[in-house]
Amino acid sequence: MASRIRIAWPRGELTATLADTPTARALVASLPAESVAATWGEEVYFELPVAARLEPDARQVVEAGAVCFWVEGRSLALPFGPTPIARAGECRLVTKCNVLGRIDGDPRALAAVRAGDPVRVTIAE
Repeated sequence: MASRIRIAWPRGELTATLADTPTARALVASLPAESVAATWGEEVYFELPVAARLEPDARQVVEAGAVCFWVEGRSLALPFGPTPIARAGECRLVTKCNVLGRIDGDPRALAAVRAGDPVRVTIAE
C-alpha cells in the first residue's frame, strides 16, 4: 500500500508518494516530525526519528526526485540534481541509501530550501 507524505519548509512544500517498503513504513509511523534542513549540492537532507537497515535494493545513484533514506545519518535524502560527487550530472548520494519513493511533480522546488530551514514532514491528506 503506497503512502503520501508532505514536506514543508518556509518557502514551499511538496508531496511525495512512497512505496511499501520497511523503511517507508517506519517513516510514516514516525510522522508528524520536524527537523532542520541541510544541503549538499543539489540535495536536501534532514534527520528524522527513524531507525532502518539498508534494504537489498539500496542504491547510491538515483534519479532526481527520488525519496531516499540515508541509514547512517538517519536522514531523509532528497536529491533534485547533481551532488558534489556526481559524475555527468547524475544524482549520486554520499553512500547507498534506501529508495522509498518519488517526489510528486517537479523536484526542483527543493532548490528553495536553505541550510538551517525548519522542515516539517506529515502524512498528506
